[in-house]
Amino acid sequence: MAKCLSLTCLLYLLFIDSVVAANPWGKVSEPFRGEPSAIGSYANGCLSGGVALANVGEGFQVIRTTRNRYYGHADLVSFIEDYSLKTKQAGLGDLLIGDMSMPRGGHFTFGHRSHQIGLDVDIWLRQADKILSPQEREAPQRQDVVNRKAFKVNVNWSDAHQNMIYLAAIDKRVARIFVNPVIKQQLCDNRDPNSDWLQKVRPWWGHSSHIHVRLSCPEGNQLCEDQKQPPKGDGCDELSWWQEQMTAPKKVKDTSLTPEAKSKPQPKPKAKPKKIKPEQCIPLLGSGLVQNG
Repeated sequence: MAKCLSLTCLLYLLFIDSVVAANPWGKVSEPFRGEPSAIGSYANGCLSGGVALANVGEGFQVIRTTRNRYYGHADLVSFIEDYSLKTKQAGLGDLLIGDMSMPRGGHFTFGHRSHQIGLDVDIWLRQADKILSPQEREAPQRQDVVNRKAFKVNVNWSDAHQNMIYLAAIDKRVARIFVNPVIKQQLCDNRDPNSDWLQKVRPWWGHSSHIHVRLSCPEGNQLCEDQKQPPKGDGCDELSWWQEQMTAPKKVKDTSLTPEAKSKPQPKPKAKPKKIKPEQCIPLLGSGLVQNG
């Protein structure tokens, strides 16, 4: 059994290595020199003049640093530093900073479609009450706060989580905060008359153990493509669809098909067209290397 598991792990690592080798953005170890510039859109672009976030700072600790995803636009690094000070002053523990961007942005080999232009950051809901060892930061323990079947938060949820999201949302640099729909429902259930900040808090799949903070395009970054503003209002009236999707019983696989029908070849799904990055990304890697793999 142990040998089998070891073989499985080895095959997985070989697979990851081969995928990484096919993605030139994942090979880059240093930022591209120059003024900080977010180029393209959040899910198709690159980052020039990226800045590395310190692995440990006042009120925050970076996790899983071996991924080399702790780079961002200077505005993102400043936001994290400012935000972590505010959360610390509010009595929260150290923020655990997850994926930001790679040194020159671009698409990740695995994990996200966005995070490409240095303006996205994942911040875990679990907070640290001490400085974690490098080993602990490399393999941190998640804190899931969602009961999906009941469409409610579980016992792990606390007022600290709500305060954490609120303090991010009221920052003018923040465009959106993606959270699990259950978390958005909890925030709506406890909202006060001044709930304008909830407009930025957007429900999305997953995000039950972290929040995903996205900044607006920095001033002067003309090659950066902002998203449209979220719909007006606090968004608390749009959660019924999410509840239906998350609590609906799983579809039972149809076993009534005849052997002939089962053996019939199924049509292959159409391949999605490859996204072409902005031409301004070419100098960051060299020509011929900017198509999404």
